[in-house]
Amino acid sequence: EHNTEQIYNEIAYPLVEGVTEGYNGTIFAYGQTGSGKSFTMQGVVDPSTQKGIIPRAFEHIFESIQCAENAKFLVRASYLEIYNEDIRDLLGADTKQKLE
Repeated sequence: EHNTEQIYNEIAYPLVEGVTEGYNGTIFAYGQTGSGKSFTMQGVVDPSTQKGIIPRAFEHIFESIQCAENAKFLVRASYLEIYNEDIRDLLGADTKQKLE
């Protein structure tokens, strides 16, 4: 009964705040096929309340970087899919290619 904005604010926001302070952070979406993992992570652009965790986290991180003074940042992100014991990098050039 929650929208992705509420989920982000309650669950992901504190984790991303920690990331902006220099800690590593991971969000692990696990569940049965068709249960809403991809929607929760990616969401849709319109309405904006249904943007997913990933675009919200990117906005949050880069807004924090813009506001920071006298600091350097290195941002790394990975988006992996594990399905039937195969791992794929969903941010890679070829999302169909399996990783070792």
